[in-house]
Amino acid sequence: MSQHIWRKSSRCQEGDACVHISVTGETILLSDSATPDPSSILSVGRDTFTDLIRILKADG
Repeated sequence: MSQHIWRKSSRCQEGDACVHISVTGETILLSDSATPDPSSILSVGRDTFTDLIRILKADG
């Protein structure tokens, strides 16, 4: 994907489309393995990412 160190979601099964994450300082990069093109990378701040995870966990 790029020079960033990407990690795959722990919920990803082999062969599934997965969410990948890369942490660069105060910025979190998110990418979907189904569309690995650099133009499809979402960039958010740490606080926004933390809010997103909290909301997703609450919706369970």
